[in-house]
Amino acid sequence: MKFARLRRASLGGALAVALALASAACGGSDSEKSANGLEKTNLNVGVMPIIEGAAVQIAITKGYFKAEGLTVNLRQIAGGAAAIPQLKSGQLDISQGGHVGWLLAADSGALKPKILAEASSMTKNLNAILVAKDSTISSPKDLVGKKIATNAKHDQIALLVRSALAPYGVQIDEDKDFQVIPFPNQEAALKEKKVDAVVVPEPFVTQIQQNIGARLLTDFSTGATEGIPITGYAASDDFVKENPKTVAAFQRAIVKAQADAADRAVLQEAVPKYTKLPPAVIGVVALNDFPTSTSASRIQRVADVMRQFGYLKHNVDVNSMVLQNG
Repeated sequence: MKFARLRRASLGGALAVALALASAACGGSDSEKSANGLEKTNLNVGVMPIIEGAAVQIAITKGYFKAEGLTVNLRQIAGGAAAIPQLKSGQLDISQGGHVGWLLAADSGALKPKILAEASSMTKNLNAILVAKDSTISSPKDLVGKKIATNAKHDQIALLVRSALAPYGVQIDEDKDFQVIPFPNQEAALKEKKVDAVVVPEPFVTQIQQNIGARLLTDFSTGATEGIPITGYAASDDFVKENPKTVAAFQRAIVKAQADAADRAVLQEAVPKYTKLPPAVIGVVALNDFPTSTSASRIQRVADVMRQFGYLKHNVDVNSMVLQNG
């Protein structure tokens, strides 16, 4: 009997220890998963190799993500279009991309994106149409029927061109008038007179002027596209629903980094870490604005211009796409 009582006591003690260990293990798992109450702490974030995505690198370098309990892995992407299938599959959690791309994805059903933060907005000479120094083209109205180089058709740059030229009575047929040439190759195409004009963003605006004496015909900082949002950080609707605290932490860190990005010296330190741009180039190119708030009304302007030129087939609800902050 005494042995039986000892055996029951021993089993009872062992069971209590096992339960305690299981409880501690569960608690440890939750702690590792959500050290600061976050649903997910390790994020893969897509960034294009351009100055406009500097806030992610700044937030990594300055510890803003770390202070929020986040570990962010910067993943370089070619553009917003490349990010969409990766966001959908979970390869990326959040990505930078053009607002035109996010709206097109929502319109087509390719992705239900949620815009978490604005990354960049238009400034003077940030994007421009350039012609050769000896070109007879002296006004945007002279571009009627001319061959214009751009990196793609039916994208953000193409939309900016159409909006900028419309007030001059120039109606662009993208399939006929645009010649698709990667940005780095457009200087040679203009120099060799394979095209009449090129449409490029910085740093190519500055470099092509310096290298071959090209003339800036017009930029996109006036009219319907004055100060218009260009790129932003987005995630899938599912990711946002499943990780609201993580998303809020990301937003807080990015807002701090966006404010720092207004300092050119900060950009000269951060941008070469994820691009091939040297500090000397970053010191002279035109810079985009780095918004520290995210506004559905501002992004609605992008949708309005897209509708004007037939880029959207449906009435996209911008308000439901944007997680406003700041």
